Amino acid sequence: MRKLTTSERKIVESLIFPESFDVIMEETEFPYGTLRDDLINLVNYRFIEVINLDPTDDSSMTYFDSDNIKECTFRATKIGLKVLTNVQV
Repeated sequence: MRKLTTSERKIVESLIFPESFDVIMEETEFPYGTLRDDLINLVNYRFIEVINLDPTDDSSMTYFDSDNIKECTFRATKIGLKVLTNVQV
């Protein structure tokens, strides 16, 4: 299993509960580019997921648009939390 970088670990730790891009940026104090790249990598490895907090949206699918990443809300997945605790999946 892939290991997390220091910055990715800090991001996953901040996503036990759903958080918006702006909140993650404020909590981690990472520059925009670093945070964007790490979030995209974490989504691709399924360590975090993009979620939809809009109760009026009937769609069960949440679409991830990396060009508009500031509009997304993220949450750690089961796999991501297990990687934090170094448990084999």
